[in-house]
Amino acid sequence: MKNTLSGVLQERFPEYAEWCAGGDFRAADRKLLSAGNVTEQEMLQLYAEHFHLPVAEEEEIGEPEIYPGISPEALERLGALPFAWDEDWVRILISDPYGLDEAEYLFRRSLKLRCKFELCRRAFLERLLSKAGRQDEQTADDSMQEDENTLRTMAGEARIVRLVNDIFSRALDLGASDIHVEPGEESVSVRCRVDGVLTEIMNVPRSQFAAISSRIKLIAGLNIAESRLPQDGRTNFQLGRMKLDMRVSTIPILTGESIVLRLLNSESITFDLKTLGMSAETLASFDKMIQIPHGIILVVGPTGSGKTTTLYSVISQLNDQKKKIITVEDPVEYKTPGLCQMQVNSKIGVTFASGLRSIVRQDPDIILVGEIRDRETADIAINAALTGHLVLSTLHTNDAVGAVTRLLDMGVENFLVSSALFGVLSQRLVRKICTACNGTGKDGEGGKCRRCNGTGFKGRCGVFELLHLNDEFRRAINANASSSELEKIAVANGMVTLREDGLAKVNAGITTMDELTRSVAEG
Repeated sequence: MKNTLSGVLQERFPEYAEWCAGGDFRAADRKLLSAGNVTEQEMLQLYAEHFHLPVAEEEEIGEPEIYPGISPEALERLGALPFAWDEDWVRILISDPYGLDEAEYLFRRSLKLRCKFELCRRAFLERLLSKAGRQDEQTADDSMQEDENTLRTMAGEARIVRLVNDIFSRALDLGASDIHVEPGEESVSVRCRVDGVLTEIMNVPRSQFAAISSRIKLIAGLNIAESRLPQDGRTNFQLGRMKLDMRVSTIPILTGESIVLRLLNSESITFDLKTLGMSAETLASFDKMIQIPHGIILVVGPTGSGKTTTLYSVISQLNDQKKKIITVEDPVEYKTPGLCQMQVNSKIGVTFASGLRSIVRQDPDIILVGEIRDRETADIAINAALTGHLVLSTLHTNDAVGAVTRLLDMGVENFLVSSALFGVLSQRLVRKICTACNGTGKDGEGGKCRRCNGTGFKGRCGVFELLHLNDEFRRAINANASSSELEKIAVANGMVTLREDGLAKVNAGITTMDELTRSVAEG
């Protein structure tokens, strides 16, 4: 398309030559319009004369319709809108001729029609495009509603309800803590985490994934039509006589969505320090430690090492009508009578730090902080401990002494750590040898042991390392002693290390050396 109009405009308006020097005639024309050199109607007449295009009668143009095959985004970019058509031709409104070649190519290539272009004012075209866009959004909403109704129908089919219930039942029979539903290219793998290890319990055709995911989302109160964004939910679900408390998380992946269900069966969980697997000496020392009126006690270890269970066991023992106990957690996993439990919600500014700052004003005796993640949270926790509160929390460190160096790395002053920190319990979880098959995984007749499902392990117990800060250890902290020096002082003062406690459990026939190595190495 040869632009003969630019020469005319350059003769009439000297500044136009500079404006269109880069070849952007559309931008140059708009500068002429905004400067008031020409009116829009005059510009349309110039376009009509030089590009041989008719000017549309706007009053004759009705409501725009959505033309199939070309997206509203493409139309908006081109500044073009088809407003009338039949099987052979399409009439298209444009506000300027500079997208003509591209628009004609697009419509001819996509629609194979004769194109008739008509000029109209830019403001008028933008209003029409806006209306068309809203109609398109409504069409998309209607389509989404139809999709959602279809998914709800699929999720309610008897065979899908039975299948999902069967997944839950098998997970419960195995004593699973989590269910993982993972779609692949051709099939869907359903795995359960039993005693910390994932095991596949089911593999179903890929075609069933949409119905399975919709059923799970429906149970969890999630948006069943949304698969592009991560979602989180929590629900109580009745399965026969069993009441399940489930936390559900979904994330989009290349093959669909990964869905993970955390099973929080409050009926089968007991929070008792005596059942965690501590040696008599460690239990007596830790039991005495948690009776302090103020200070910080930390439970440390990697994710999945049982820190939350230990903290709730402590809280369960301390929970009585004489003490006010407040928690701030992410998320609140176990709802417990007698506690004031606050959930972190970073979207609205409720973080560990802000929650803890507010909790201190509530006159608590005991504060449980789900995790100390940063300097701000650490400072507030230490200040609370120094002003008469017992603070319980967790850190992600490999051993007990590592908790001290982690706080120092956060920027907390040495003297504050030595003053506020009273003790650190480091822990891991190891699988226990199945007592029915003695770890063989087979029953007396050589078949798979039903109690452990042939794994040779059933249940888990903790491996612990308890650090009690005494005066010597505190002086070493204030003197900037290294981590290895602090470790030596702790061991010299009677601390039993994780590995030593684990070896004692191996020698007692509770677990195996391979399992201990796996657990401690993973930490």
